[in-house]
Amino acid sequence: MKVTIFGTGYVGLVQAAVLSEAGHQVCCIDIDAEKIHRLQQGDITIYEPGLRQLVTNNQNTGQLYFTSDAEEGIDFADLIFIAVGTPPDEDGSADLRYVLDVAKTIAIHADRDKIIINKSTVPVGTAELVRDTLNITRSEYHLSELQFSVVSNPEFLKEGSAVSDCMRPDRIIIGVDEYCSKYTQIKELMRELYAPFNRNHEKILFMDVKSAELTKYAANCMLATKISFMNEMANIAEKLGANIEQVRKGMGSDERIGYHFIYPGCGYGGSCFPKDVQALINTSEKIGYDSAILKSVENTNFRQKRKLYTYICQHFGGEKRLRGRTFAVWGLAFKPKTDDMREAPSRIVMEALWQAGAKIQAFDPKAMEETQRIYSFRNDLQLMGTKEAALKGADALIICTEWQNFKAPDFDLIHAELTTPVIFDGRNLYDPKRMAGKGFTYWSVGREVARPE
Repeated sequence: MKVTIFGTGYVGLVQAAVLSEAGHQVCCIDIDAEKIHRLQQGDITIYEPGLRQLVTNNQNTGQLYFTSDAEEGIDFADLIFIAVGTPPDEDGSADLRYVLDVAKTIAIHADRDKIIINKSTVPVGTAELVRDTLNITRSEYHLSELQFSVVSNPEFLKEGSAVSDCMRPDRIIIGVDEYCSKYTQIKELMRELYAPFNRNHEKILFMDVKSAELTKYAANCMLATKISFMNEMANIAEKLGANIEQVRKGMGSDERIGYHFIYPGCGYGGSCFPKDVQALINTSEKIGYDSAILKSVENTNFRQKRKLYTYICQHFGGEKRLRGRTFAVWGLAFKPKTDDMREAPSRIVMEALWQAGAKIQAFDPKAMEETQRIYSFRNDLQLMGTKEAALKGADALIICTEWQNFKAPDFDLIHAELTTPVIFDGRNLYDPKRMAGKGFTYWSVGREVARPE
């Protein structure tokens, strides 16, 4: 099939690469001409394992190409995906300006009926809004009437495993209303599009558009709720002298709960959970419903992101005693296997330390360039080439991201390089008793502080 995708971010680029790998012909469009030029040269603008090779291979075979010519892409397509960003607006609602801009562009350049698939994460009712925008734009430009069908097809990709998630989805949600005149045709086309990913067992779930739109938010909010709940339990465990890691194992052994997303830590971040929780809270308020649980999830996460800074202040005797100190930070991305720092806990702790007059020596396997882009050239931030280099002369080590190569470091080297052997671990990577035995003061989440024996 011929597929055009508007947007070359995480969702659009991964979807394009995977669909082209399956044999579809895919055109990717972005209004950023410089970004398109870089992609045409094989310069992938985001880090995602396996993505670069997929894009390069399918560009070379002609299955995938990039352009900033919207008219060309619209004319090319049997199906058009909208996969542009929906960042949070000032009130927390999803900003739909980019989605609606694409709708207007499609309306202006389409010369025949089109099926538009909304892949962006959008509030309930957006498909209807997109359809209205398409029709109103045609009318405003005095263009002949066309039939636009808008389908909801939310993504369920995890940064760091987006390619494998897209290639081997656990479910494919497709929202199309039965009253749509092309209902049967759309179902057949969507089955054809996703047939390469639906061979092992039935993964496609058809439902009405509003239910599909809500499913995406409900899923992400459920996962965010599990994280915030465990962080709440960790805070209670600290006060009671319990060990949250033992509690986690006891909870996870119940098959009704399971082990996924019940790891305590320094809060969730990224491009999805924070904005999706905010967006669903905003949607609830607009319909007159007080979503108390979601507000608590958000508030708990906000507090949890300051947890490491609270520990640091406790250990050193208050904010005033942080001025002039240097801290090593391991992990800048909001999670492993990505360079994404949107809403990352590392940013909260670093910015608080800078405000207190401290300096940072930081290392991340993939997010160094992104850190440089965000913070430019601060004289209180040094980006180090290795995790070991970040330690040299620092007063303490702070761990914000659970990268694999942080899990079994040389503790003797850490002890030797730090001016005081203190670790603030936001991801509970190490055993407290072992750390005490190695001469560290070790702060972790939901467990008693371990002190040198």
